Amino acid sequence: MENKNTKDKIFEKFTWTIRDFSKLDSNGQYSEIFSIDDHLWRVLIFPKGNNVEYLSIYLDGGGNVANLETEHQFNAKEINWGFTRFIPLDELCNPSNGFIVNDTCIIEVEILVSNSKHNNEGDQEDNKINDKQTNHIDNPLPKEIVKFRGLEKMEEDFIPLLEEVCSQHPSLVDRQKKRTLMYVEWAFTALGRVLHFLKTKKVKDMDDDACNHLQVLWEELETFKFDLTWLEPHVQSALGMKNYRERSIQVKKMKEKVSFLETETKMLKEKMMQAKINLEITRRELARIIEGFEECNLEDGLGYGGQ
Repeated sequence: MENKNTKDKIFEKFTWTIRDFSKLDSNGQYSEIFSIDDHLWRVLIFPKGNNVEYLSIYLDGGGNVANLETEHQFNAKEINWGFTRFIPLDELCNPSNGFIVNDTCIIEVEILVSNSKHNNEGDQEDNKINDKQTNHIDNPLPKEIVKFRGLEKMEEDFIPLLEEVCSQHPSLVDRQKKRTLMYVEWAFTALGRVLHFLKTKKVKDMDDDACNHLQVLWEELETFKFDLTWLEPHVQSALGMKNYRERSIQVKKMKEKVSFLETETKMLKEKMMQAKINLEITRRELARIIEGFEECNLEDGLGYGGQ
């Protein structure tokens, strides 16, 4: 993280190194959380595009008032929360362009944040600008947003899951009482994502992509210092389902192979039994034919009575 701060503005550059880029699925991928001016941030990308054939990239600020300013190779300069059409996927993945090297992509985001000690007039003007910007972008975050225990932003599907675990584990709420509203929203959103994953996924879904996605969600949740001793066994069990799933597939294939060989063995036994029957019949037929038959040399001449 590079810092170039002034009295009124905070300027920092965040670098995100993404390895095994080609193995990422189409879901949104979040960077690690970083802090600027006592606020939490992260970068969100859609490696296969947010419903477009472009790399989509956003700055997720959890409600922060911020500008994301990026200038890329086409000299196309934009100020917004992010870019749904940042760069065409075919250009991004073209080896000759050098954006991805050894299946590693490095994303650098330069962030300019207004200092929190603005006067009211400046704050109002910044809010107007942000309101105007928000109306012109594609929002990658959940559309169904409702309140949760005084929090303004929470995905609707998370609410019953969060209510259930908070009732069972009151410390989840108690430990967040001294945090800022934005921090608490981030924390419970992270918890909601993990709970929703565990609630909706099945064992058969736990392939490499699903396990990697859950691992990222879990590592993000751990940064918020919840007491997660009650949840960790379920997460580790879900992560272990990849091996179970692979073993299950292997067992199924071996059962099918055993069944095939058993059927083949049965067919061979039936053929052998029939061969034995045919052999016995043939022996009896041979005995009948040679009964009373006197063998002679077939090379002997036939001759006639005078010889």
